[in-house]
Amino acid sequence: MMRREFAELAPRPWSNRELRRFAHLFVGNVIHVSGWEDRDKEGGYYRDYFSEASSYQLSNFGGARGTSALTDIHLDLEEPVPAELIGKYDVVFNHTTLEHVFDFRGAFARLCDLTKDVVIVVVPFAQVEHWEQGAFYDYWRVTEFGLERLFAESELTAIYIAGNHNPIYPTYFFAIGSRHAHRWEPIAEEGRRKQAQFDRTRRSRPLWDRNRVLM
Repeated sequence: MMRREFAELAPRPWSNRELRRFAHLFVGNVIHVSGWEDRDKEGGYYRDYFSEASSYQLSNFGGARGTSALTDIHLDLEEPVPAELIGKYDVVFNHTTLEHVFDFRGAFARLCDLTKDVVIVVVPFAQVEHWEQGAFYDYWRVTEFGLERLFAESELTAIYIAGNHNPIYPTYFFAIGSRHAHRWEPIAEEGRRKQAQFDRTRRSRPLWDRNRVLM
């Protein structure tokens, strides 16, 4: 019953709303890495979020849920990025895949290798272990501090990090990093504003309060 009442906190719809707020701002070549069928689990496709992109590709690797008929590129996040793909894309997008890659840190760096500017990732912070035999296993969780360091290690700046902080649903972080942070100051300012709101709310009332600021 509580989940129905607080449906706005559900992690996939929440992260989709976050992506919709920004995806239309990005132009150029976009790749959705390890995106399976590109579905947003709400009846749509992530391709349609990036309405101003000049091209959109989908990468997968293998396994029972690791490829699809829509796959444009086969890409293994545990192997070096092919030379012809390094810096090829303006935007690299990845949604809740990294926790399933044992070499999490290397996989994050390879996402960054693909981009000439922006990386958008969604990762779980608090979520029940989930895996599927023959398809994927579950290894890691990451904090906002870890995301900042991971971006920095690949010479990107974390310009926006938000989470659906709550005690009911799994908690995700939605993060945007850029090699050219000055180009995206409005996004960075929004990130600072939301973080300040959340910090004030966290000090003044518990996270389970219905009237708190939702990120």
